[in-house]
Amino acid sequence: MKLNTYLSFNDECEAAFKFYEQCLGGKIESMMTFGESPMADQTPPEKLDKIMHVSLIVGDTVLMGSDAPPNYFEKPQGFSVSLVFDDPVEAERIFNALAENGTVRMPIQETFWSPRFGMLTDRFGTPWMINCEPAA
Repeated sequence: MKLNTYLSFNDECEAAFKFYEQCLGGKIESMMTFGESPMADQTPPEKLDKIMHVSLIVGDTVLMGSDAPPNYFEKPQGFSVSLVFDDPVEAERIFNALAENGTVRMPIQETFWSPRFGMLTDRFGTPWMINCEPAA
């Protein structure tokens, strides 16, 4: 079994995933608009260029997402996308990149369980937790 995160956006999916690709050093494997799908004729004209599905490969995991259909978007709450690093410098770099134009909920810092831990909501409304494994 694989467990992957699937994010929904309010018409910002393409911009968000291009940002995540650059920030996380991943690769967008596929991106399909509603207009490119077999459902194009059932899609409102203003949604044809919005993302029906995108997959971003980061290491051995997949982050997926789409723009929510009209009237279906709900602001993310009650979860965070968690990234775990071995290197505190890399954890801080990713935290700072994701936090740009976002909201820091807990500054990245040393905690009793981690050399670096922080929480933020990025400019697209996605909540993130950045954690760093203690040195062996």
